[in-house]
Amino acid sequence: LEPSMGAVLRLSEVPPQGGDTLWADMGAAYDNLPDEVKERIDGLKAIHDFTPTFGRSMPAELLAQKQAEFPAAEHPVVRTHPETGRKTLFVNRVFTTRIVGLDEEEGEELLQYLFRQAEIPEYQVRFHWEKNSIALWDNRSTQHYASSDYYPNRRVAERISIIGDRPY
Repeated sequence: LEPSMGAVLRLSEVPPQGGDTLWADMGAAYDNLPDEVKERIDGLKAIHDFTPTFGRSMPAELLAQKQAEFPAAEHPVVRTHPETGRKTLFVNRVFTTRIVGLDEEEGEELLQYLFRQAEIPEYQVRFHWEKNSIALWDNRSTQHYASSDYYPNRRVAERISIIGDRPY
């Protein structure tokens, strides 16, 4: 399967405060791993699946339809950016469910360690939205998180995903 290359997002309605988006540079996250961790994860593959997060509230019939349309996929834990050649971590809390070939406990411990790399502030940029702001990002080398700190206000967005390629 081919994950999207990137996305474009425009907010047409923004809350008076909060609702920022944070992006993490997953190349920096990889670069700053200890050498022994880089050696350990080189060549590993992980399963990416929407079911545990987005699928958990879907009715069974719709879930089955979406799983057929978007089946779980196996991708490298370390992805090489096709344009720059830079290595990036290619795992995330939302979609990465397990590491192929590792027992459940060992794989989960490693995934949790790798997930935390995206949370290091030195690898992040924070974008404060204004009405009609537009952001474009590269999903091959970043992760994003929309801060949900604006209740009871609304944040309304339009998003376009850009066709990608198969990670290697």
